[in-house]
Amino acid sequence: MQIIWVIISLLLVWLALLTFLYWKLFSHYNTLTKGVEGQSLQTILDRLVRDVELSKKDIAFLRNTCDKIEQDGRLHIQKIGLLRFNPFKDTGGDQSFILSLVDGQDTGVVISGLYSRAGTRWYAKKVVKGNAVDHQLSDEEKQALKEARR
Repeated sequence: MQIIWVIISLLLVWLALLTFLYWKLFSHYNTLTKGVEGQSLQTILDRLVRDVELSKKDIAFLRNTCDKIEQDGRLHIQKIGLLRFNPFKDTGGDQSFILSLVDGQDTGVVISGLYSRAGTRWYAKKVVKGNAVDHQLSDEEKQALKEARR
């Protein structure tokens, strides 16, 4: 008789354990399918997998676009240097200037405006990777280029 009570007790514990696990599984299923009426879990999971794949493609596209924008941005003017100075000691004021406009690789142009009583003269010199291409840079132009690099 005692063996029967032990078996019945074990069966009741087993039944309680299975009931608890079933209740947990059922609530998890209801949480997954919350707000979705008339669809099976398989349909919902398939849609989630499809959405994840679509998100991966979108992220890859955005990553490529950002890389392209970053590469293109290196070619835009990023550094500006301005230097005002007086090239002629006998005339007053720092009315002459040098403007350096270079990109991320220090390639661009140095524009000089020299003011004198007779008029203003403009000069432009091409700069590639921080060095003049066709003409030498004056000390002031080098200083304006250095100012742009800061």
